[in-house]
Amino acid sequence: MTFRQLAYHNVVRNRRNYAAFFLASVFSVMVFFVYSMFIFHPAFEEEGLRLLAIRGMLIAEVVLYIFTLFFLFYSMSAFLQARSKEFGVLMHLGMTKKQLNKLIFFEMLILGTVSTVTGIAFGFAFSKFFFMVGREIMDLDSLPLYVSWEPFLLTIAAFASLFVIISFISVGFIRTKQVVDLLQGFWKVEEESKSSTVLSVMGIVFLAIAYTFAANVSDRTVYQMIFIVPPLATFGTYLFFTHTLHSLLRLYKRKKNVYWEKTRLVSLAEASVKLKDSAQMFFIVTIVSTVAFLTVGTLASFMSYTGDFRESNPLGLVYISFNGNEQETEHIERLTRQLENEQLAYDMVELTVKRQTSGATGNDVDILALSEFNRLAASLGFQAAELQQGEGMFVPFSLDALKELEETSVETVLFESDVGLSIESTYPHVVFPIHTLNINTIVVSDADYEAIDEPLLGYEPGASDFSYYAFDVLNWTETVNVGNRLTETVNNAVENADFNGVNFFFENPGDDYRWFKSSFALLLFIGVMVAAVFLLAAGSFIYFKLYTGLERDRKQYKLLIRMGMTDKELGKIVNRQLIPQFFLPWGLALLHSAFAFISLQVVWEEFAELSILIEMAIVLGGFTVAQILYFFLIRWRYIAHLQAP
Repeated sequence: MTFRQLAYHNVVRNRRNYAAFFLASVFSVMVFFVYSMFIFHPAFEEEGLRLLAIRGMLIAEVVLYIFTLFFLFYSMSAFLQARSKEFGVLMHLGMTKKQLNKLIFFEMLILGTVSTVTGIAFGFAFSKFFFMVGREIMDLDSLPLYVSWEPFLLTIAAFASLFVIISFISVGFIRTKQVVDLLQGFWKVEEESKSSTVLSVMGIVFLAIAYTFAANVSDRTVYQMIFIVPPLATFGTYLFFTHTLHSLLRLYKRKKNVYWEKTRLVSLAEASVKLKDSAQMFFIVTIVSTVAFLTVGTLASFMSYTGDFRESNPLGLVYISFNGNEQETEHIERLTRQLENEQLAYDMVELTVKRQTSGATGNDVDILALSEFNRLAASLGFQAAELQQGEGMFVPFSLDALKELEETSVETVLFESDVGLSIESTYPHVVFPIHTLNINTIVVSDADYEAIDEPLLGYEPGASDFSYYAFDVLNWTETVNVGNRLTETVNNAVENADFNGVNFFFENPGDDYRWFKSSFALLLFIGVMVAAVFLLAAGSFIYFKLYTGLERDRKQYKLLIRMGMTDKELGKIVNRQLIPQFFLPWGLALLHSAFAFISLQVVWEEFAELSILIEMAIVLGGFTVAQILYFFLIRWRYIAHLQAP
């Protein structure tokens, strides 16, 4: 039998044990290949959302590649340690260290080749499905399946190099060089690990400080906390698993009336022995799970913002014409014609805005006539405002401003026209998109509006007034093809900071909403796929660790059966060993994420009046359900291995 044949038979013989490793590898290759198919799709051009898709997936591929490299290193370490007796026998029969390295190298190449080919096959088979999802997210007319050598070459080159690197380095995972050490197996020392009381306390203290900072973060300190809380939480997590957990278990074991209770003695004794070796695995699983939670949770919170966007931008189109705009009539006719060509129902309300100086604050304010404002309110389905002469009403520019203005009352005089106003009410809806009017906008009665007959200080008569065309479009997200030339002109003027000859402003909130929603949905799609790889790998870490000590656990199982332990009692022992390994890192990751989301809520409140509680509950709840299902799957396989003859 040649080395290649021996390596092949070793892989085939251990196929059940390599199942989790193989599935995680295949899934990583599949996701990488699908992203490559998006990146090289001929329909993608470097503009707008398509550029975001390419950049997002390219970054995701880099992250995925680096994490897969780390994941495979760890998993192969566990497998090779578990096979130490097998390697000891081979070396006892005369195999040299060089030959053993060659054998392991061939095994890794076989696994890598099969994983890469299988992952690419599944990736290409499901590419059409992912293109359909991507087409809907990016609102493209078509995103057909295509065949090109570039995605195949990139994926094969990336993972071939990855598995070759692992093949060369994996032999270093066999830490002992003596044959007798290899024959004794990985679990040759059955001593409880020692813990430091000081480090145990430090683990709790670091986590408590990190949680306290995260819970009390403010909009002023949130960005400083980004560089303080994660290092504290990471270091505290490591100390918690390496020292604090063991110290707590040691204190628990002092309660003899609880510790010496039936199967609990066996379960806790086993936990004490395995704690030291599992501590690093617990730490890795916690950090990986936290990153996955935060990735999906953060991107899901973006979707909440898109829901808030409509409430803050009720208009479908906005056109503002300033003094000296000779193209006003032409532009309005073009916009109405395009809306009709797109068969979009709309209402257009023209408002004339007068700008004055408030005597109370000295700031510029935009003044709207009550009759014109109520026509727009009726078009939007809002209630009409009611004002008497001498009264004014605030018009909020955002949901945050609405709350603040509701508690504000002002007595002021419009400086230029000497019109006195008492402002004690606020309109209960956001009507105008932010930045299209002054943050100080007031509705006044028609009589007061007519009395405003002077321009803003420093302007010629009529020069400070401007026309505001508000379009209420029923299907407002379908205005993507309306006003593109105007949008381009305004964007160029903004980018170049040159408004010479541009005496108008145009905004298409419907198109902006569509872009926001598609962008965030696309990022969520990318993030969920990467997070799925992370979580699958996190679960695989636990499976690998269980497999490492499987031979020893099987011997203990048979010994306990001979001693008369029932299947029910044995099930309790298995649960008490597996539940902490699955749900202790998971629970700590959930706790990390919950406090991180508190800080994220502060960030969102700085930009929008937005609650992400529902999204966070859905994300964490969904991942918890997935973890419970994965636990029962691994428990079933673990018990099957224990009961194997």
